[in-house]
Amino acid sequence: MAKYGLPISKSVAKDNQSSVQKVADLNIKINPATLKVPQKDLLIFFRQLSVILQSGVPLAQGISLLSENTKDKKFAILQYRISNRLVSGEELSICLKQFPKVFAPIVIGLIEAGETGGILDKVLERIANLMEDREKIKSQITGALIYPVLILFLATTISLALLIIVVPKFDKMFSDLGADLPGLTKFMLTLSQFVTSSTFFILAPISIFFIITLFTKYYQTRVGKFNVDRFVLAIPLFGPLILRSEVASMCDTLATLVNSGIPLVEGLDRCMAASGSEPIKRTINTSKERVIQGEELSSSLGLSNVLPKLVVSMIKIGEETGQLSFLLENLAKFYKRELEMAVTSLTKAMEPLVIIVVAAIVGTIVVALYLPMFSIIGAMG
Repeated sequence: MAKYGLPISKSVAKDNQSSVQKVADLNIKINPATLKVPQKDLLIFFRQLSVILQSGVPLAQGISLLSENTKDKKFAILQYRISNRLVSGEELSICLKQFPKVFAPIVIGLIEAGETGGILDKVLERIANLMEDREKIKSQITGALIYPVLILFLATTISLALLIIVVPKFDKMFSDLGADLPGLTKFMLTLSQFVTSSTFFILAPISIFFIITLFTKYYQTRVGKFNVDRFVLAIPLFGPLILRSEVASMCDTLATLVNSGIPLVEGLDRCMAASGSEPIKRTINTSKERVIQGEELSSSLGLSNVLPKLVVSMIKIGEETGQLSFLLENLAKFYKRELEMAVTSLTKAMEPLVIIVVAAIVGTIVVALYLPMFSIIGAMG
């Protein structure tokens, strides 16, 4: 039997069967419907598999070799099973469909196109490049968002430390002196009393739990996810940053799909599944329905106020010149550069902001505590 133009010998099948036996000896059970694999391991898998196929190694044997060098035992078992099914005569795309949590629909669609066109090795390389770019965009967004989280955590920690440890000492001193306290000082002392009370330690965790639970349930609904994602896109500084990442990912994905020979409508459908923003998903879905009715992609995307006008204009040029995939690739590169520069600028701007926020918190508490001192000193004089 030949697979992708390369014969699989009996020795390869024997090696594969022995590999399966090795996995059985591990006595590890996996559920194909729920199994998940880290994106980093998937990226390495597709990158190495592409190189192996280009070297002339049969597909089943290549996957078997990769599984022997995989540290994640569950992922190794997955690869053994795929290799075994390939030896039985199944297509790679059909094998991958058995693991829906591991291999996304866009990956299976690209592999189906590669099998049909006989360019599976090139498609696997494109998948690896696509996953690498998506992970890079994700890490850039995470790096940009981590600063506000750190600022919030740092500000909260310092505030609680001052209210719990420092302010109560001044409260006792002011009570002993019987001083007339300003409004800011009274507020700070009242806040300190609440924070150090047992009521706060009971209500705070319960409130946080309920808020997180209610938000999670609301966000899991379609309306909730759309409203939250739309609000996120409207946030100054961070909204445009996330929009750039979504646009870069969409253009990169659609360019890869079109270059692999996948029809535009199917490509839009898979782009919609790969997007993480509900407004972007709805925009792509509306455009897909209009494309099915015979409209151009650029005109259907132009009806939405979500995507930048540059994207619509460039896609229109690509449709008129027959270079849609080329224009999409350049759009993806452009927005990736924009994203990288925006993240760098935002990171630099956040560094002094940390100092300003912390200084404002500490300064407010210090001023509130030392305002009564001036009246006490004046009375003593």
